[in-house]
Amino acid sequence: MSEYLILIYQDESDPFWRDEANGEGLMKEHMAFGEKHGAALRGGNALHPTASATSVRHGIGGKVAVTDGAFVETKEALGGYYLIEAANLDEALAIAKDVPAPNGGVEVRPIMPT
Repeated sequence: MSEYLILIYQDESDPFWRDEANGEGLMKEHMAFGEKHGAALRGGNALHPTASATSVRHGIGGKVAVTDGAFVETKEALGGYYLIEAANLDEALAIAKDVPAPNGGVEVRPIMPT
């Protein structure tokens, strides 16, 4: 078995996220996802908006810069993740297809074994 990280991306400016009913419905969908795939789940959480992020960048000569905000200015931002265990990438993708991600998407990345 291998571990995979499912990264959930969403557009934070989308009015969908400001509607309380949408948030409650989405939470129910994530609870159902957890029940369906509980045997494969190793962890996961929602993240605070990108405005709460702090970036640390290493530059030339060992100079380190700490700035407010996320690394990249993009429309879709990382909003949460699931850490799963799956037999192979095909199984991980089958699980990822069930992740609730309205108006967004997910990325599946294998975890390097230690």
